[in-house]
Amino acid sequence: MKEIINSSKAPAPIGPYSQAIKAGNTLYISGQIPIDQEKDLLVEGSIEDETEQVMKNIGFILEEAGLSFQDVLKCSIFVSSMDNFARINAVYGKYFQENPPARETVEVSGLPKGVNVEISCIATY
Repeated sequence: MKEIINSSKAPAPIGPYSQAIKAGNTLYISGQIPIDQEKDLLVEGSIEDETEQVMKNIGFILEEAGLSFQDVLKCSIFVSSMDNFARINAVYGKYFQENPPARETVEVSGLPKGVNVEISCIATY
């Protein structure tokens, strides 16, 4: 049985998908991009600003599901340029200071709305 999880604090999906799906003891969070739902705008500026908003969006969804960053098992990071890896990693790392999840980081040729970073994750109850 699957349950759709949506947070009003995170951006609404821009396509035919859910913010997250709970199946059994696992939560699958769709890729999040740097949209500030409260201000209804795409966060532009530094890669640090973009990454911070992405992590906030993930946090809002985790909170809605009754979880936290400590419950995250795995993240997938998609970047427009590996040149930004260290800067993204510095922001990302603030959310996983102990027992970080498994992860991969992949450079891609393009991301939705022309953003520079998108992160999805899997968490457990």
